[in-house]
Amino acid sequence: MIIAVASGKGGTGKTSVAVNMAVSVGNVKLLDCDVEEPNAHLLLHPEISRKEPVYTFIPKINKALCNFCGECAKFCQFNAILAIAEEILVFPELCHSCGGCAIVCPRKAITWEKHGVGTLHFGEANNVSLVYGELKVSKPLAVPVIKAVKRHINEAKTVLLDSPPGTSCPFVETVKGSDFCLLVTEPTPFGLHDLKIAVEVLRKLAVPFGVIVNRADIGEKKLYDYCREKNIRIMLEIPYQRRIAELYSLGVPFSLEMPEWKEKFQALYSEIRSLAGK
Repeated sequence: MIIAVASGKGGTGKTSVAVNMAVSVGNVKLLDCDVEEPNAHLLLHPEISRKEPVYTFIPKINKALCNFCGECAKFCQFNAILAIAEEILVFPELCHSCGGCAIVCPRKAITWEKHGVGTLHFGEANNVSLVYGELKVSKPLAVPVIKAVKRHINEAKTVLLDSPPGTSCPFVETVKGSDFCLLVTEPTPFGLHDLKIAVEVLRKLAVPFGVIVNRADIGEKKLYDYCREKNIRIMLEIPYQRRIAELYSLGVPFSLEMPEWKEKFQALYSEIRSLAGK
């Protein structure tokens, strides 16, 4: 079973939810897809067993074969290739490695070369297998690293995906193909605004979902009105509680120190399995 933990707004506590569910259920694989700022390892403190580079492939122009016709540049919708006079320039940061430029090249002058974009880290802690991706500084495209992380989904285990914030391409790449998505939000105007966008995206992707309200006893009630109006299930509420905040600040999953929360996350997991028919 694949469960994505996501949010529209950043800072709602999705990583905390993902990690606490992972350690409560046990024997799961946690994939941290927030590759621009992975932080699940800061709560799990795993022993990293290995690292693996992530590459994309960018076009390499053979100047001996190229006649500078510019067909490759015309084709590239991302403007990763520029044809000027007797020169072809490639901008790796814009390339999406689609391969179309090599297909349209009449002289077969385009081959491929590796371009490093990030690193995967593998570790174990608290009966949880962790894989997290880390996008290389200055690289703008997170999706290739997220795809590399998701290649380590283990069908024999329950898999939790910790999604990046927002609702753009990294969010879509993470949650697509999931059996269920938990949307972590907060009862504030910003939380509600971004939740609405996330709900719209998930409905277009046909991924079933439910909501977790973090810091549930602050803010306003418009979030609850919206969920009731749209028939969205609120599956768990986490209070704004000093003890939880203290444990978080120490890098400790609060369900390890508060047994009642371990039971709540186990019950949440059972409810998700039931809703997803697993």
